[in-house]
Amino acid sequence: MALFDYVNDTGNNSSDEMVVSITVFVAILCLCLVIGHLLEENRWVNESITAIIVGLISGTIILLISKGKSSHILRFNEEVFFIYLLPPIIFNAGYQVKKKQFFHNFLTIMSFGVIGVFISSSIIASGSWWIFPKLNFNGLTIRDYLGIGAIFSATDTVCTLQVLHQDETPLLYSLVFGEGVVNDATSVVLFNAVQKIDVTRFNGWSAFHVFLDFLYLFSTSTCLGVVAGLITSYILKGLYFGRHSTVREISLMLLMAYLSYMLAELWSLSGILTVFFSGILMSHYAWHNVTDSSRITTRHAFEAMSFIAETFIFLYVGMDALDIEKWKMSQQSLAGSVWTSMGIYITVLVLMAIGRAAFVFPLSVLSNFMNRNATRTPPITFKHQIVIWWAGLMRGAVSIALAFKQFTFSGVTVDPVHAVMVTTTVVVVLFSTLVFGFLTKPLIHHLLPHNDSRRGIDRESSISKETLPLLSFDESATTNLLRAKDSLSMLLQRPVYTIHSYWRRFDDTYMRPVFCAPAINEESV
Repeated sequence: MALFDYVNDTGNNSSDEMVVSITVFVAILCLCLVIGHLLEENRWVNESITAIIVGLISGTIILLISKGKSSHILRFNEEVFFIYLLPPIIFNAGYQVKKKQFFHNFLTIMSFGVIGVFISSSIIASGSWWIFPKLNFNGLTIRDYLGIGAIFSATDTVCTLQVLHQDETPLLYSLVFGEGVVNDATSVVLFNAVQKIDVTRFNGWSAFHVFLDFLYLFSTSTCLGVVAGLITSYILKGLYFGRHSTVREISLMLLMAYLSYMLAELWSLSGILTVFFSGILMSHYAWHNVTDSSRITTRHAFEAMSFIAETFIFLYVGMDALDIEKWKMSQQSLAGSVWTSMGIYITVLVLMAIGRAAFVFPLSVLSNFMNRNATRTPPITFKHQIVIWWAGLMRGAVSIALAFKQFTFSGVTVDPVHAVMVTTTVVVVLFSTLVFGFLTKPLIHHLLPHNDSRRGIDRESSISKETLPLLSFDESATTNLLRAKDSLSMLLQRPVYTIHSYWRRFDDTYMRPVFCAPAINEESV
C-alpha cells in the first residue's frame, strides 16, 4: 500500500506524478526550515507556526492552480503518522529529556500528564455531548464523544518551550516539557482504549473497564520500553560496537527503539509510551556505552529526525485546512449555518480551557503540599500555574492524527458529521497554534521577568545522599525497625524526594554496574 497518493484533477495516480509531488513537498519543507531560521531571532514565530503559514500559502496556490479542486500535493492516511512520523518525535523527547529534573518532578509530571488527561477528557466529552445538540449538531455516537475528549486533550507545548529557558527556569521547563510528552502518550492510550468499548451497552462498568484497560496498556507499554532500553544498553556494553564501527551502535539504538514501537503496536499496546521510555532508558544507560562521537551524533541525528517529522505534519495541516471537499461536506451537515460552526469551535475551545484549568490548579496545590517540607525546592507559584495552563491550550499533530483516525478513512471523509469534526480539529489547531502561540512570549515575559526567573531554579533535594536503606541484613532487628521508622517518617514528610533518593541509591548500586560502562561522567538521576 502506498504511503502517499498524488492528488490531481482526475484523481488518478502515477509513479512519475508521485515523484514530482514528493519533490515539491520536500522543497516546500526546506523553505519552512529557511524561513524558520530567519525568524528565529525574535522568537515570536517558531517552526510550527511557520510551517502552518507556509502550508496555508502553498495550499492556496495549489487550490488556484487546480481551479478549486484540491489544496494538497500529497494525501496520506493517519497510519503514516503513527507508523513513520510519530516514533522519531516521541523517541527524541525521551532521549533528550533532562532526566534529573524529570525524575525530581516525576510524580507532579505524571499527575498532570495522566490524571489531568482523564479530567480534561471527561469535561470535554461530557460538555460536547451536552452542548452540541443544543447547537443543532447531532449524529455523533458515544464513542465519538469519548474520542473527542481524548483528541482535544492532547497538548502541543512547542511554542511555550521555545520561550522558556531551561537554565533559568528548570522547574517550570521540566514540568511543561514532561507533562506535554506524557500528556500526548496518555491521550493516545486513552483514545485506543475508548475504541474497544461496546457503545451499545455503555454504563458505569464500561467506564471502569476503560480505566482498567488504560492501566493495562500504560503499564505493559512502559515495561516493554524499559526492557528494550535495558537490552540495548546491555548489548552495547557487552559487545562494544564502537570498537569497529560507530555507525553500528547508532543504528542499533535507532532500530531497537523502532522495533519496540512496532512490537507494541503489533501486540495492541501503546507504541508511543514504549518508545518514550525506551528513549529515556537508552539516554540513561546506553549513552554511556557508545563512543564520544556517537554520543554527539545520536543527539543531533535524533533531534533532526524529530524536527523534520514535526515540520512535515504542520505543513500538511496548513494545506489540509483549505480542503474544499471537507468544508463543503461539513456545511451540508450544519445546513450552511455559520453561527452553528462558530458555536462548535468556541465550545471546544472553552471546554479545553475549562478542562485544563480543572486539573492544573488543584494538582499544583497538591504538589506543593507534598513538597511542603522540601524547603530548598521552590513551590509551583500561581504565575507558574498560569504558564502551565496556557502551555497546554495549544493543540498540534497528535490531535490532528487522532481526528483523522476517528473521523476519516485513509484521509478521506465520507460522513458530513465526521467532516465537521475534522474541520473543527483543523480550526482549533490553527487558532490555538497561531493565536495562542503569538501571545505566548508576551504572556511569559509579563509573568516571569528575566530578573525574577532565577527564583524558579530547582536545586538539589535537601535530603542527604547518605540516606540509608530501609533494611540491612548486617544489623540487628531493633536497628532495622528504627531505621524503617525513620525512613517511613521521611517518606510521609517528603515523599517525592525520598522516593527519588532511594531510586538513585538503587540505580547506582545495582543498575549502572550491569548496564553502564565503568566510566560515567554524566549526571545521575
